[in-house]
Amino acid sequence: MAPPVWQTGTIIDIIQETWNTRRYFIRVEGTNRFDFQAGQFVTLDLPIGERPAQRWRSYSIASHPDGSNVFELLVALLEGGAGTTYLFNETGVGSELLFRGPHGFFTLPESLEKDLFLICTGAGLAPFRSMILDVKNRNLTSKNIYLVFGCRTQKDLLYYDEFRQLENELENFKYIPTLSREEWEGHTGYVHPIYEEIIAPKSGKNGIHHLKPALFYLCGWKFMINDAYKRLTDMGYDKQSVKFELYG
Repeated sequence: MAPPVWQTGTIIDIIQETWNTRRYFIRVEGTNRFDFQAGQFVTLDLPIGERPAQRWRSYSIASHPDGSNVFELLVALLEGGAGTTYLFNETGVGSELLFRGPHGFFTLPESLEKDLFLICTGAGLAPFRSMILDVKNRNLTSKNIYLVFGCRTQKDLLYYDEFRQLENELENFKYIPTLSREEWEGHTGYVHPIYEEIIAPKSGKNGIHHLKPALFYLCGWKFMINDAYKRLTDMGYDKQSVKFELYG
């Protein structure tokens, strides 16, 4: 097996997105173009341990492929997390990061002929932002795309204004945020009742229940993913209809 190819990236901007989440814009050195597929991730080699397992941290790319040599990472500060603590406390504009990638197969399907449900919590939103921006940028024709995003309170909402704007710009895109610990004008509670209501089987003329043709992409904490996976397969969706990527 060939050794991993490491590249150098320079942090050129940092935006505080929420109280505990930052957007890092990274320029890839030595090239004018960094190619990747929406939904892929990179692995950083951070000086936080001796062994690779201690040093390597993977983050989904939050920006869409635009032909430039800059990509964006969305990083949430994890209490006790060595990787995110290092990024928040020890790096700034001008800092260099060693990374490899892009990697991963958590990418858009070849065809968007079925409804697409992007279900996520927290920083698991990152690959879905990349995908939705890619759909817009390439002017892809799609069925309905539902982004169901769960977080605790309004102060935890990520890219909120941007996704509301994208709802106006993309005909079949629907943004559905839900808060688990705060009442507001939008949905409250967890993500599961939202997608379950949309895909509730409909009865045909012969009384047979029909499942809504759909694909499901899950990204976020493992407890949410495990729950969603079981609910969807119990409803009758096959395993090939459900893709997931774990965070934490």
